Amino acid sequence: MNKKQTSKLVENGSTLFLRLAVLSFAGFILGLCLFALPIGIASDNIGLYRWILAGLYVPAVPFFYAIYQTMKLLTYIDKNTAFSDESVTAFQRIKFCGIVIAALFSAGLPYVYYVADKDDAPGVLVVALVIIGASAAVAVFSAVLQRLLRSAIAIKQENDLTV
Repeated sequence: MNKKQTSKLVENGSTLFLRLAVLSFAGFILGLCLFALPIGIASDNIGLYRWILAGLYVPAVPFFYAIYQTMKLLTYIDKNTAFSDESVTAFQRIKFCGIVIAALFSAGLPYVYYVADKDDAPGVLVVALVIIGASAAVAVFSAVLQRLLRSAIAIKQENDLTV
């Protein structure tokens, strides 16, 4: 194996690891949506939490769309087209999904607070706040990467014109 083949193997290995991490996380969330949530919603002793569990399906839609955009982004990296407008668009869509998820959880926060206060279970509120924080962090990180990528594309185009 020569040096070029080894370099290509390492590059594909890093995106392969990221793909496996993203897909395993998505698989875990899909498993929750398909198995755990229906069991919890159908349970007789769930009380006021039924609406919270049913409401978790709504932010799952932008979550899986963000996963799809992430996989597209990793494909662009594998094809050596990471510095393209398609990558910028993927980051923009991931940012939007993060904002939507944070907004949806924020909109449901008053009900979560009511249920947590009534049931004396502050952990439920903490979980909702962690999800809001993580979604907001993903949105901010995507916005920063989107801006950096736009700058890098502009520099690359400027360098291509000078050569």
